[in-house]
Amino acid sequence: MSGTELEWFKSSYSSGEGGACVEVATEPTTVHIRDSKTTVGDTITVEPAAWTAFLAW
Repeated sequence: MSGTELEWFKSSYSSGEGGACVEVATEPTTVHIRDSKTTVGDTITVEPAAWTAFLAW
């Protein structure tokens, strides 16, 4: 990751009721995925092709 802060987006499938929410931040060569309730710490990082395949599935 570069020295800039990532811009996170909440999934459109996430409700506003505080349940299971997924956030995604994209860069040209990586897609970062995290649980919105845990904004500091572990994330999953995949290549854009893997993320696209996951969304198509």
